[in-house]
Amino acid sequence: MKKFWKAFLFRGLISCGGGPVVLAIVYGILGATGTVSQLSPNEVCMGILTVTLLAFIAAGMPAIYQLEQLPLISAILIHGAGLYLAYILIYLLNGWLQQQLIPILIFTVIFVAGYALIWLIIYAITKAKTEVLNKKLKENQKSE
Repeated sequence: MKKFWKAFLFRGLISCGGGPVVLAIVYGILGATGTVSQLSPNEVCMGILTVTLLAFIAAGMPAIYQLEQLPLISAILIHGAGLYLAYILIYLLNGWLQQQLIPILIFTVIFVAGYALIWLIIYAITKAKTEVLNKKLKENQKSE
């Protein structure tokens, strides 16, 4: 578990600076399109701090896959749940998501679908690479 926390903190600290950069880009686009004409200092401060925290958590969570005693499906579920909780709490805290059932359900469905799609892509790529490696191993064994 010590290995997990060390990797989590290391990854999080390296990546958390990207959160405010993304937020600055979003605020810049909102301003350029006229969607938002002004932000209060509290909104900017809260946005920067919470997005930094979100980037820290999102970057650190993959360290869960380094826990060898944890089955892959458990690691995937813990990773997904951790990311979901971080995103939903930050979005609700900042007022980026309405605190109503329908918006939260829509967010949840989109999050789960996106997370599942990403994992299906990872699975397909890994499976294809494994098949290629297994084929090469079989060819090498036949030639020996």
